Amino acid sequence: MTVENQAQHTIPAIRLFNTADGSCTFEVGTLPTGTPLHVSYFEGQNAIFDYQKKLHPAPRTQYVVTLRGKLRFTVSNGDTFILEPGIILLAEDTQGPGHYWDLIEGDTWERLYLPFTPGATQHFTPMQQDSSQGST
Repeated sequence: MTVENQAQHTIPAIRLFNTADGSCTFEVGTLPTGTPLHVSYFEGQNAIFDYQKKLHPAPRTQYVVTLRGKLRFTVSNGDTFILEPGIILLAEDTQGPGHYWDLIEGDTWERLYLPFTPGATQHFTPMQQDSSQGST
């Protein structure tokens, strides 16, 4: 499958997770289309709580689907990424200081929380780095 063909069969995703030292980081990747993702239930939310604007871990492992709003997420080491409709978040940083976010576009964040079914595969595929560019 070519890269272009693969892109037609995936959805952009970002995975938050804990590192060995307990801090939070993220990786960019994809989720496949046409593959069942097993979840326990889904919960809609549009309220914004004060604790979410400070470092906090995810309350459970879950997919987060943004319906409206554009956010800047910051992880515990200071790195950031943008989350907006069309990008699925996998929140797996359930330990340590976690992450926080700021709403950068719009006045609300409408989202769905879909907790992972225990033991189910999440099907996240990290983007492969171009090895020809080397590391800095």
